[in-house]
Amino acid sequence: MFSALEIHTGRLILRPVAPGDLADLQALKADPRAFAKLLGGVRTHRQSAIELAEDMSFWARQGFGIWTVRLTATDGFIGIAGLMERADGRGMALRFALRAEAQGHGYGSEAAGAVLRFAHERAGLARVVAVAQEDNIGSRQVLGAIGMRLSDRFAQGGVWKLEYESVMRPGGVG
Repeated sequence: MFSALEIHTGRLILRPVAPGDLADLQALKADPRAFAKLLGGVRTHRQSAIELAEDMSFWARQGFGIWTVRLTATDGFIGIAGLMERADGRGMALRFALRAEAQGHGYGSEAAGAVLRFAHERAGLARVVAVAQEDNIGSRQVLGAIGMRLSDRFAQGGVWKLEYESVMRPGGVG
């Protein structure tokens, strides 16, 4: 279910990032168990603050962006999921990261799947990509589980990466 800016799933509520999320974002992005394999890797607190400002600006321009992921039952922060324009020109990308304690419970697939549906159904994006390090089995499983298909393999910074894509076809996602 989608409200104006929030996304609700069976167990999760996704809300656009906001200034009050800074401490949670700093903790998530400083944890190598959650962020080491993401583009740019682990962040300093200052980098996280800069990214929050950039993410809020992206929301203002695009009408979508990065959401915080929270448990519906407790409103507890467990991670992020959302959409961002990749700097390497690959396109609008699905991105997600969960706190280490929240991994392995299906929350990644639930949040990423909800964002992908939003991208196609509400934002009208015909194509969404996601990039995972080749050795990041957890992220690759999530991307496959939500219906994204492997579309490219490339090296970036000496690390092999896999690009997945979801393309909206007439009559639905394909």
